[in-house]
Order: sequence, then C-alpha cells, then structure tokens
Amino acid sequence: MVTDGVRVVIAEDSVLLREGLTRLLTDLGHEVVAGVGDGKALVRTVAGLAEVGGLPDVVVADVRMPPTHTDEGVRAAVRLRKEHPGLGVLVLSQYVEERYATDLLADGSTRGIGYLLKDRVADVREFVEAVVRVASGGTALDPEVVAQLLGRSRKQDVLAGLTPREREVLTLMAEGRTNAAIARRLVVSDGAVEKHVSSIFQKLGLPPGDGNHRRVLAVLKYLNS
Repeated sequence: MVTDGVRVVIAEDSVLLREGLTRLLTDLGHEVVAGVGDGKALVRTVAGLAEVGGLPDVVVADVRMPPTHTDEGVRAAVRLRKEHPGLGVLVLSQYVEERYATDLLADGSTRGIGYLLKDRVADVREFVEAVVRVASGGTALDPEVVAQLLGRSRKQDVLAGLTPREREVLTLMAEGRTNAAIARRLVVSDGAVEKHVSSIFQKLGLPPGDGNHRRVLAVLKYLNS
C-alpha cells in the first residue's frame, strides 16, 4: 500500500489539463515525474524511467490522444500493463467507451487499474484518492463504467451464486470503495460488509491471501467472466 506521495506520469494532449493535473497532484504531496502529449511519448518515457530504475507508481492517461484522437492513449496503457509489472494505470475518458475499458481489463492482471470519466477530475478529493488507490494496486472504476460492464448478459453466470446484497457490495468494490465506505453507502455495519465480502470471495473461488489482492481479483473475475 502506498502511504507517502506517489510518482506519476501524466499523458494528456491538452496542455491546460495536463498542467492542471500536475499542479493538483504536486500541491497534495505527489510527484509528477513526466508529462507527455501522445501515446508513443508515454511508452518511451515510461521505458526510459524503467531503465534507470525509476518506474513510476502510476500512469494517468487520456484514452484519446494524437495523432488520430481515437484510441492511442488506451493502446499505450494496455501495452504498458504488459511490459511493466507493478505499474498502475488510470485512464481518463470524456465518455464511457466500453470497448476500451474491456481492453484494459482483458489481461486479468491484479495490478492497479482505473477508468474514470473526466468529469470526476472536478472532484479533487475523489480524483486524487483514485490515483493513490491505483498506485497501491487497487481499482478505481467509474460507477457509469461499472454499470455498463455489468449490464451485459454474459455476467449473469458469475452473479448467479451471489445474493442481491452481495452483488451490491461487489459493484461498490469495483468502484474502489473500502469496506467502511460500502457500509456507509448501504447503511449497514462494517461487520456486515466484512461478512458479505468474505462470502463473495468464497463463492468466486478466491483462496485466503492478501486482502487488497483478493479484492482486485474479485472485481476482475466479476467484470471479465
């Protein structure tokens, strides 16, 4: 778990937004080690940092970047997840683009992963918490992204063994919420949430182990099945 400032690389072709994110993160004690404006530069920059033993904790990347403004950013993010174990990736998008979210989740990696709508950046606390959570190996999936991914009929086999309350808890886990936050949202006790989470792990066939690791596995199994 990352407890101090995290090291971040930002990939965003809008100079104004890139500088704004840099200022936001540095003001709160985090280190932006590089800022780039396209996917190729992102891949080169991370590779260069890794060569000198300076791999960042997390990359924050726009889905759409030059030259075509289609999927350069997310393709770079998928490549980085394959090439750099331990690197967290948080992508930002103007809209929910299900195919891109699916591409990011397709490798089943338990490294930190996030997909947020750009509107969430306006909530400073929520955005920075998401960056730190992904850097720590957790998930930060926008509620709208989760809703679309879970709306597919192919998810029903995984959900079949879960109670309605367990489905609610797992959906909130996918958004990156802690047990305490889930308890507040559902107006139940922390102990009740812990029991639901334990039951979810058991029903999804996840053996005992590191708590954060199991949470990510549960979310990915839920979304990728």
